[in-house]
Amino acid sequence: MIRKARLRDVRDIHRLISHFAKTGQVIPRPLGELYECVREFFVYEVPEKDLIAGACGLHVVWEDLGEIRSLVVSEEFQREGIGAELVRAALAEARELGLKRVFVLTVVPDFFERLGFREIDKGELPHKVWADCIRCPKFPECDEVALVRELEDGRA
Repeated sequence: MIRKARLRDVRDIHRLISHFAKTGQVIPRPLGELYECVREFFVYEVPEKDLIAGACGLHVVWEDLGEIRSLVVSEEFQREGIGAELVRAALAEARELGLKRVFVLTVVPDFFERLGFREIDKGELPHKVWADCIRCPKFPECDEVALVRELEDGRA
């Protein structure tokens, strides 16, 4: 079940992000920051196991631009479409907010291309996007690909 994150989910979100940050798939996020931005997140909850098995954030960057960030799905639940559903939920919210474009920086561009994102040059993104990069262990040798999805077509 996909829903908006609640405060009680933050430690589970942090656990998932920390796990995947160790593998270099996402940027680490401090627990305090996750509490501050909990409203940005969607989670995939497995109620029968009382488990948060996935998370995805939508961060508003500017009046017309958002970022999909910290998309994580527990290994045992991967390849079930959960990541795609989390991204679709974030895109739907982006449309509701009035965003025109959503971008992602990722090491798995093919996943996002299947969801309608297209690759762009990182230089096309505003400079404020790079504030998170300083925390990345890969900085300044970034291996992530920038992709963008236009939302003006009315579909998420």
